[in-house]
Amino acid sequence: MQTFFRCLTNLFPLWSVLVAVVALVWPSAFDWHSGPDGKFGTEDHPEWGEGDIPNGTMIRIGLGIIMLGMGLTLTLDDFRRVFVIPFALVGGVALQFTVMPILGWGIGHLMELPLDMAVGLVLVASCPGGTASNVVAFLARANVALSVSMTAISTTMAVVLTPLLTKFYVSEQVPVDALGLLQSILVIVILPVAVGIAINHFFGKVSKRIAAVSPFVSVLVIILIVGYILSQNRDSILGNWQTLVASVLMLHVGGFGLGYGLARLMRFDEQSSRTVSIEVGMQNSGLGTALATKHFAALPLVAVPCAVSAVTHCILGSIAAGIWRVMKPSSTADQQ
Repeated sequence: MQTFFRCLTNLFPLWSVLVAVVALVWPSAFDWHSGPDGKFGTEDHPEWGEGDIPNGTMIRIGLGIIMLGMGLTLTLDDFRRVFVIPFALVGGVALQFTVMPILGWGIGHLMELPLDMAVGLVLVASCPGGTASNVVAFLARANVALSVSMTAISTTMAVVLTPLLTKFYVSEQVPVDALGLLQSILVIVILPVAVGIAINHFFGKVSKRIAAVSPFVSVLVIILIVGYILSQNRDSILGNWQTLVASVLMLHVGGFGLGYGLARLMRFDEQSSRTVSIEVGMQNSGLGTALATKHFAALPLVAVPCAVSAVTHCILGSIAAGIWRVMKPSSTADQQ
């Protein structure tokens, strides 16, 4: 049975593509969660859309389950090892907030994107890493403890850096709800992971049984979330798909590639380099969508690159995870 679930988990790239196709052809299949008006977010409730995806009850529970599952695979020693070598943590977060905003700005000019799309691309590029990156790091045999730490730290720093970077590159001020971000970190990331670690520490046998199926559960939740995001933005995506997809694809491919390459140049070990690549290449696209909906109402297409980003980075991340999962990282690489 464990082998069966492992096979299903390793097919993450296939499930992502299939879900994307279904969401575009039959969007009503993913109307499993929305606001009272059925939309991605509303002016009265901008919190719908915060996080990796709309911050509704079902999605919050789903992400909590994902983080709990990963917590079950971690021990306190995993986190001690991260902070013994903080250079990987600091260097990874620094790359996250430099590589992606520069790429977003450069691609917007290179592709001569309309103002709406250019702003949206920079906005999502300036967002922190999302919890989906933790799932991909888990599946890719990367350093999950480092990934969770980078997500928590980058999300905290995003309170200041996301509006500053967006203003710098597009000359627009984007306020960020610092308290809301902190609450999201605690509820969606920190608390479930802490509970999972505690269960693993005190009830090791039970946690091992659950951990056997938790990767597949994580994949299932992620593809449902991806399908929802894509279905809710179907018309805007299909109307601008060529330029939009090319720009977002360049952004995330560049993020994955430069994240890994620069991490290796900084002499990170293989696991840490994979982690940095994933964290740099995968943004909190839901947060970008929420900010776009609330602060760029006059430019309706700003939110669209953020929504497409959510699907694109999950597909690219799942492909990377599928490749890396069958490539056991070396334990002898250099580490600072």
